[in-house]
Amino acid sequence: MRIMRLGSRGPSVELLQLALNRAGYGRLATDGIFGLATAEALRRFQSERKLVPDGIAGRETHRALLPWYTGYTLHRINRGDTLYSLALHYNSSVEAIELANPGLIPTRLEPGTSIIVPLGFELIPTDINWCSALVAYCVRGLAVRYPFISVGEIGKSVMGRPLWRLNIGSGERRILYNATHHANEWICTPLLLKYLEQLAAAFTEGRDIYGYSAAEILSEATISFVPALNPDGMDLVTGELQSGEFHRQALNIAADYPRFSFPGDWKANIRGTDLNLQYPAGWEQAKANKYAQGIVSPAPGDYVGPYPLSAPESRALYDYTLALSPELILAYHTQGEVIYWKYKDIEPPGAREIGEELSSASGYALEDTPYASGFAGYKDWFIDSFDRPGYTIEAGQGINPLPLSDFDEIYKDNIGILVTAAL
Repeated sequence: MRIMRLGSRGPSVELLQLALNRAGYGRLATDGIFGLATAEALRRFQSERKLVPDGIAGRETHRALLPWYTGYTLHRINRGDTLYSLALHYNSSVEAIELANPGLIPTRLEPGTSIIVPLGFELIPTDINWCSALVAYCVRGLAVRYPFISVGEIGKSVMGRPLWRLNIGSGERRILYNATHHANEWICTPLLLKYLEQLAAAFTEGRDIYGYSAAEILSEATISFVPALNPDGMDLVTGELQSGEFHRQALNIAADYPRFSFPGDWKANIRGTDLNLQYPAGWEQAKANKYAQGIVSPAPGDYVGPYPLSAPESRALYDYTLALSPELILAYHTQGEVIYWKYKDIEPPGAREIGEELSSASGYALEDTPYASGFAGYKDWFIDSFDRPGYTIEAGQGINPLPLSDFDEIYKDNIGILVTAAL
């Protein structure tokens, strides 16, 4: 997290405001503007934590706020502590504490040892703009709250940011969901993470999700999530990346293509390569199509790159998919409320029937991919290489980036897709 002070703006400020609200320091508007109210709330937080009350969110302040970023804290056991007393103190629950501490014996809480205490709020925010730091906090928090979620990296972005993967379930059916190939479609990242959080919670509580037993879903499938394939581009679009060499390079790239508004129309990775035009399935045709449109060099969108898999982000997902060998993939994009299911004339076994079920579950139309955008995409390569069902989901309607006010409707429409695809 960057240093923030009076006058700072951007998604990190929204996250700071959210954390202060979660910690009980007011009802700040999460507007991303570090104003007087945010500074005053931060000073009160710093004073109570015995930090210098300067109203500047620096390293020590971020460290103190970490529980409200990640959704959990470490508590050093004192004599007389019980799980019940800790649950009351932290607005948590005994069940949540036991889940986060496998092997813990409640009657043997040793003074001086530390245990994890999940805090009493849902982790994945859906009303603030996202940044790569928030992705990392949420991944960390989910793994701690739900130890049966496996977390790792499939690679690094151009700027060295982790490309996270999260796995849940124990079934033989391997499924892969990914999001945010395109920077200005970042709303798909909280969509996947929110679903993962709700699925994990339903599993631990023995509940259904979308009318199906969460335990049944996770016994039949192992679901892998790659929620943010383009973290650098996400930061550029949402305003988290505001300066520095990479920002200057992006400005120079955008200047060559004034048809794209900056940064809202930015789809590419930070070097100007469109990650969803990088896969070895008709790449030469994609190149011809895009060159005919005048996209012949790094651009905010639609540049195919110098050769397939030249971008580290696309290469990482390619390699991970080969290693995982999933039986079905969903690639999340926005917008159009449509499901694309074919590559050229290839129809993998069962793909049409599954696509029709996904369409029925969401109300989205099942359609063939338009020729102009029908090559070199991740879904195209998956179908071409594996001859298994693969779908590009174009969530929501409007102009990218879609506003956060659309999130609840998008989630309602897509939870059926996310459940049905696994089953």
